[in-house]
Amino acid sequence: MKHESQPKKLNSIRRFFSILGPGLIAGAADDDPSGIATYSIAGAQLGTSMLWTAFLTWPLMGCVQFMCARIGMVTGGGLAGALRKKFPHWVLVLFAVALFAANAINIGADLAGMADAAEMLAGLNSHWFVVIFGVGIAFATIKFRYYQIAMILKWLALILFAYVITAFVVGPNWRAVLHDTFIPSWPRGHDAWQTLVAILGTTISPYLFFWQASQEVEEEKAMGRRMLISRKGATGREIRDRKLDVGIGTFFSNLVMYFIILTCALALHNHGQKNIETSRQAAEALKPLAGSFAATLYTLGLIGVGLLAIPVLSGSAAYAFAETFHWPQGLDKPFKSARYFYGVVILSTLLGIIMDFANINPVKALFWTAIVNGLLAPFLLVGILFVARDNKLMQNQPSSLFSQIIVGCTTLAMLAAAIGLFVA
Repeated sequence: MKHESQPKKLNSIRRFFSILGPGLIAGAADDDPSGIATYSIAGAQLGTSMLWTAFLTWPLMGCVQFMCARIGMVTGGGLAGALRKKFPHWVLVLFAVALFAANAINIGADLAGMADAAEMLAGLNSHWFVVIFGVGIAFATIKFRYYQIAMILKWLALILFAYVITAFVVGPNWRAVLHDTFIPSWPRGHDAWQTLVAILGTTISPYLFFWQASQEVEEEKAMGRRMLISRKGATGREIRDRKLDVGIGTFFSNLVMYFIILTCALALHNHGQKNIETSRQAAEALKPLAGSFAATLYTLGLIGVGLLAIPVLSGSAAYAFAETFHWPQGLDKPFKSARYFYGVVILSTLLGIIMDFANINPVKALFWTAIVNGLLAPFLLVGILFVARDNKLMQNQPSSLFSQIIVGCTTLAMLAAAIGLFVA
């Protein structure tokens, strides 16, 4: 019996890791340089008072991402394709253009944050790194096929542990930290509301909605289900597996968010360093206060998560446009077969590179992009709810009433936070 249980245990472990895919990648991509900048600003400006948001955003983000995953799995198409069956074409065009604009700005700011981090480590001018990272990521997105990209992104997710380690290096007072973690404090003043909207906007991000649904389609194509009819519907086991995948991915994402806020609260806010203008300034401020090791981890993390997130940003916009305008699409296709799809990837990356040479402050751009996402996401969530509860469109497998209630509450929470921003 001993010899039989060992292979069984190993098979269970292998199956667990094989389940992790689109949900883990989407969750990890959520902690891109945009998210890191937003969480760093929250910790530096407001201390540990925003730690509780990590526990609020996990179930909200998890339910939203799983609803998008379910739409992709059951309809056999991406989110824009499903929305096309419920809303006028001009609404989809508006969503696609808004997503493209926000993502291009996000890519530019992410590239600048990565380049600043690389300049600190290598000493070369950051503009060189912007071009190198931008061209290299776009080339890899076009050159590699989906299963290769997915495998790379899954391993890159490990870089996020750098932020968990950094928080322990700083050495928190856990009694005070746990108080602010489990006892929420109401945002006071315009800056606090603005930060709350930014946290919600960068955690529950529109680009992840499109990416999650489209990756379900890519996963099924990789399994040989090339025709739409063969992708419609999902087995109970497939849905349970994806629920686990999304749950782990979103938990991981919010855990990292928690430790970034904590690190900057302890190392920066508690020492009077409350104004962060660039990611480089955040890393440099950490060095004398938290030590070279913590600062280096923070810096390496910026580069790693940028490599993970930028393909997701450019890819999600490409999927949205392709489904809106009926273009051939997919990371499994060669460039010649999906020119317009890859053209969006190239254009959004190119605009991001140009943005850096225009000397736009990357952290401010990242922070304001998060706020814009926070204002736009509720309207997109309403559309997702309409799709997810449509019994016919969802092949008699609509989202559960519980999921609909949570996503509805998420929509209301984001609307309330946005209203609070203007009222405060």
